[in-house]
Amino acid sequence: MNETSPSVTPPAQTQAAGRDRSRFLAVLSAVLFVPAALAAGVLTLSSERAARCVTYGEQCAQGLPGWLFGWSAGIAVVAFVVALAAPALRVRQAALAAQLLAECTALMVILSYA
Repeated sequence: MNETSPSVTPPAQTQAAGRDRSRFLAVLSAVLFVPAALAAGVLTLSSERAARCVTYGEQCAQGLPGWLFGWSAGIAVVAFVVALAAPALRVRQAALAAQLLAECTALMVILSYA
């Protein structure tokens, strides 16, 4: 009788798969970006200067340019897709870092109008 040995995965692959949470973190940060943007918008509108600008048209501050928000959000989406689809761990981690940086930049654009 031939006995077949069970396939054994190398411990390095098992440990790397157990510690890699880059895909989960990419999805989590993408999902939490929408509530964070809404909270930043409410925080911006609750400032006295922004409320005065909306109500009376006075003291309207020039924030960061709007195109910066668009580019940041677009880069975050591209980095999110790369973080989900890339097979290499280092690429996923770099994409996650780029996604977080782009999302923070987009939130800072919103807060710059306060």
